[in-house]
Amino acid sequence: MDVRMFVSGRRVKKWQFIQLFATCFVLSLMFFWIPIDNHIVSHMKSYSYRYLINSYNFVNDSLSLKRSEEGVPRYQYLINHEDKCQMQDVLLLLFVKTAPENYNRRSAIRKTWGNEKYVCSQLNANIKTLFVLGTPSDPLIRERLQKRLVWEDKMYNDIIQQDFADSFYNLTLKFLLQFSWANRFCPHAKFLMTADDDIFIHMPNLIEYLQSLERIGVQDFWVGRVHRGAPPVRDKRSKYYVSYEMYQWPAYPDYTAGAAYVISGDVAAKVYEASQTLNSSLYIDDVFMGLCANKIGIVPQYHVFFSGEGKTPYHPCIYEKMMTSHGHVEDLQDLWTDATDPKIGLT
Repeated sequence: MDVRMFVSGRRVKKWQFIQLFATCFVLSLMFFWIPIDNHIVSHMKSYSYRYLINSYNFVNDSLSLKRSEEGVPRYQYLINHEDKCQMQDVLLLLFVKTAPENYNRRSAIRKTWGNEKYVCSQLNANIKTLFVLGTPSDPLIRERLQKRLVWEDKMYNDIIQQDFADSFYNLTLKFLLQFSWANRFCPHAKFLMTADDDIFIHMPNLIEYLQSLERIGVQDFWVGRVHRGAPPVRDKRSKYYVSYEMYQWPAYPDYTAGAAYVISGDVAAKVYEASQTLNSSLYIDDVFMGLCANKIGIVPQYHVFFSGEGKTPYHPCIYEKMMTSHGHVEDLQDLWTDATDPKIGLT
């Protein structure tokens, strides 16, 4: 038995050496291979670096910063619900990233996949849905829109808001708001999900899936549409542009599309801790999630029925296993009607 373990250990080390040698060889080739198209080189470099970035800590070390003061948020709450989860057994804490002006989207979600009462009565599960916002960024309508948000929250009691400007370049601040809120006010939730406000979630399928995972006590769980070996965008014309000063490496750690992903409660706690030690100036929130997860050794799992940024083709048969689909606003009610129609599951 000891001999077998020794031989197995030698084989593992040999394989790791081969991987490292191959990576160094490809990187050397890329350095001298100037005539190739820069876009191709970027992707080849990113996949070459992927093994190193996902296996070692030098990326996280370069992004580490001094830990913020424990328990003190960087931004103040303007709207909050501290007792949303208090003294309750919560299967899923569902955060919906939304813009202040997107009232119609929030209204549609409340009537469909974010409907807590439906999930409780029909699916026998307790979920908590919260819409996550910053402040209106347009100064001309800021005061009027903020008053409307306060009114909306008094009606539905499902908004959390901090006093940072709600914009694409503050998505990581919205990420930090979600995980700090979960850590402080709902640390006992079995699962945490973050989602965009233009997606569709097949809640019956998702709840059945999560309940099966809860029964086996799953941990270290992170699932969604996985991006592997993705290179930073260096084109200054792109809104996803990331400078070398902000992120110097040729590839990001593996991460899931920010449109929709799910993690277990233990991962949520670890990600929060990691987020307090990393530089949050990198504003692409799903990439920042990947950096946090990489720091704590959590690997994302690919799930074919999480569509990521893609839109699932509409067909009743797809609802048998579908989890999420991106790019739905006007057709949300129709999709929900089909998803909750018992006849669909029998066809």
